[in-house]
Amino acid sequence: MADHLEASVTLPSDPASVSTARTYVIGTLAEWGLPADTEAADTIRLIVSELATNAVQHTFGQSPTFTVDIRLDRDEHLRIGVTDSHPRFPKRLPAAVQQDNGRGMVIIRWLTAECGGKLRVRPTREGGKTVSIELPWTVPAEPVSAAGQQEP
Repeated sequence: MADHLEASVTLPSDPASVSTARTYVIGTLAEWGLPADTEAADTIRLIVSELATNAVQHTFGQSPTFTVDIRLDRDEHLRIGVTDSHPRFPKRLPAAVQQDNGRGMVIIRWLTAECGGKLRVRPTREGGKTVSIELPWTVPAEPVSAAGQQEP
């Protein structure tokens, strides 16, 4: 594999784009060697869902699009960032037990840390922000079956 791979997609800030972002990222990572049926892919799928959902829901119509960037460096680190044009950084909000939302950043932070990664939020030159995660890149040698046994 190359020392450096990049991919990017810009999508409308619309709820339907969340699924498109997930599919794009998982498809790209499959091309780069991460099977879509792994625990790592499931974790990334959830993280991308939360990042894209935040970019759609919390920009209050002030960001007509969002961009998902994927970068793999030296077969060691995977970086996934979601950029929107809204200047407000995400805030950790208290989520009531009864609420169905408000836990996105908590989920992203926890999953990223659980994988040994980092979460960052940075302003863009254009006045928006990029919320990104960086994870160690580990690709299983063999697909793992539902029972947790490596398949022959």
